Amino acid sequence: MAKKRKRRKYSRSASKEVKNEMHRYKRGRAKSGRSGKGGKVKSRKQAIAIALSKARKKGKRAPRKKR
Repeated sequence: MAKKRKRRKYSRSASKEVKNEMHRYKRGRAKSGRSGKGGKVKSRKQAIAIALSKARKKGKRAPRKKR
């Protein structure tokens, strides 16, 4: 029997978006809110959430936000 291939949950480009945002977070340059007018991002989780949100807005494959 042929093995069923699993589809990626997040696209490679969405993963790249997260990587870039984490880079900014680690250097203390990541900001929250619209156009970066908010405060500094304080946690890794927050940085990842911002990156995935940006990816969704660009139309990259990323699951919808859970409510």
